[in-house]
Amino acid sequence: MEKRQLGKKGLEVSAMGLGCMGMSEFYGSHSHEESVRTIHRAMELGINFFDTADMYGRGQNEELLGQAIKGYRDKAILATKFGVIRTDDVKQHKISGRPEYVRSACEASLRRLGVETIDLYYQHRVDRDTPIEDTVGAMADLVKEGKVRYLGLSEAGPKTIQRAHAIHPIAALQTEYSLWSRDAEEEILSTCRELSVGFVSYSPLGRGFLTGEINKLDDLEEDDWRRYLPRFQGDNFERNLGLVSRIQEMAAEKNCTPAQLALAWVLSRGNDIVPIPGTKRIIYLEENVAALGLKLTQEDLKRIDEISPQGVAAGSRYPEPGMKLVNL
Repeated sequence: MEKRQLGKKGLEVSAMGLGCMGMSEFYGSHSHEESVRTIHRAMELGINFFDTADMYGRGQNEELLGQAIKGYRDKAILATKFGVIRTDDVKQHKISGRPEYVRSACEASLRRLGVETIDLYYQHRVDRDTPIEDTVGAMADLVKEGKVRYLGLSEAGPKTIQRAHAIHPIAALQTEYSLWSRDAEEEILSTCRELSVGFVSYSPLGRGFLTGEINKLDDLEEDDWRRYLPRFQGDNFERNLGLVSRIQEMAAEKNCTPAQLALAWVLSRGNDIVPIPGTKRIIYLEENVAALGLKLTQEDLKRIDEISPQGVAAGSRYPEPGMKLVNL
């Protein structure tokens, strides 16, 4: 397994990680047993970078991951997040970066994960009402105490990244990045590179849309959260299918799956970028890992740019309330 470094302080992870969110919530039905088997298979394949958050399944996802890595702690680099406080209205989550909340959230995550130290601790969303210096200062205290090894941010904008990094080195920024979400290329990636901040790409398969397996809304279960995302709705859905069909055509020529082509593209964007495709099934995990062996030529990359330039996707990444919480 190829390794990549996040930041310049020595956090080395597998070139591809595993996003665990869907194992507990958001993407329809799930099986605890199958999820654990998938995590174990990931470790067998050389993946050591596992991503979760305290809000996934209201803590259940951290508990699942903690149970799965029991006895394998030396093979797992655990990344989790704090800052999104669940409410009964999924469209109105609260955000907190208050120092006292940072500490209580970390201690709760440590208990659920069943570990003494979190390897990479992210602020899930930036809190407009708390200076980033105060939040990162509290996170830095956790590093001093040995409860956290490295710090990260998620969906933070360039100025916030710079301010945070001035308080304590930021090892990684986690932001959506894929063939249909390339807005990070405008300023965020260059900011990360100026500061030697690693970049973790979540939803590198466009929440499954880029796999070519979703052809109509009814392919998603009734409780699947993606039904509420603008890119999966109405005319946007139909227009985005056109993008996927072009990716499918190129993938067929390359003798790979659309998912593998999409992941190979993210991997090609730089050795400081680590995609964390999520899956709850071994079959898709193995398909994703195989993308590490797919090399794209300069001609391939040029063609992909023509197929999927910045702004190609129809619809925003999140509904309006969610978009107000990104790139802050």
